[in-house]
Amino acid sequence: MATTSFYMTIPIFKIRFFLFLCFFGIGSSQLSSDFYSTTCPNALSTIKSVVDSAVSNEARMGASLLRLHFHDCFVQGCDASVLLNDTTSFTGEQTARGNVNSIRGFGVIDNIKSQVESLCPGVVSCADILAVAARDSVVALGGPSWTVQLGRRDSTTASLSSANSDLPRFDLSLQQLSDNFQNKGLTTAEMVALSGGHTIGQAQCSTFRTRIYNETNIDSSFATSLQANCPSVGGDSNLAPLDSSQNTFDNAYFKDLQSQKGLLHTDQVLFNGGSTDSQVNGYASDPSSFNTDFANAMIKMGNISPLTGSSGEIRTNCWKTN
Repeated sequence: MATTSFYMTIPIFKIRFFLFLCFFGIGSSQLSSDFYSTTCPNALSTIKSVVDSAVSNEARMGASLLRLHFHDCFVQGCDASVLLNDTTSFTGEQTARGNVNSIRGFGVIDNIKSQVESLCPGVVSCADILAVAARDSVVALGGPSWTVQLGRRDSTTASLSSANSDLPRFDLSLQQLSDNFQNKGLTTAEMVALSGGHTIGQAQCSTFRTRIYNETNIDSSFATSLQANCPSVGGDSNLAPLDSSQNTFDNAYFKDLQSQKGLLHTDQVLFNGGSTDSQVNGYASDPSSFNTDFANAMIKMGNISPLTGSSGEIRTNCWKTN
């Protein structure tokens, strides 16, 4: 007696739909806002508590934690690879051109991880901690909130070469900057919104020296004031605020661009007679539209190539693999 195939008992349209799901990955694990609601219900409040304390102690830390998430997502996706120290099998990303002697906030992330591990061992990923800490930092400095999608897992490797090639340099043209973001699936409009993250924090002299001494699309008194703390030679690590209200998340960044007071070359290219001028004008006059677009762009950036399901791991320590 012939056996009946399992698939012969299922209508053909259901088989086709099942194959469609498998082919397009719709049935695979996805990020969700309530990922830890049952496995670690106090995770988000714990992260917020540590971030609020750190930012209260040093406002600049808010910008540093936001930047950590950005620099993580642009290299291998949002997988906490930026946190990994060098090993015998790979060189990490922390010595890349865009990171060396620059990215900071590792101690805050380690503090968060330690507290979350004591609550729910082996549950909350370092990649998710970075994403939530970035949101909570923005909120702590007066910026918008958004619902962070969760469920990322941590990578087991990092890539110095990818960090060197994928992180945007501070000397890019508008087209190059736009291409850099589009390579990560982000539009030019989203790039402008995300650039508004420079409304908080500071930058090192080495990143804006060429602009304040050689570029012409800069307010002369602004350039002169910066030169006092950023000599033409030396003082590479001396700091200057990225906008006129460095400790408050607002739209001052875009107003500064209108006045040719963008600190970095890649800031001022957003308002220099090009295609993004109108968007800058819009954000300068309507802070609520900036807040909305920034929050939406952060959600999209946080969805860049996450590891989910059984991929990667949940690191016990964020700076090393298990």
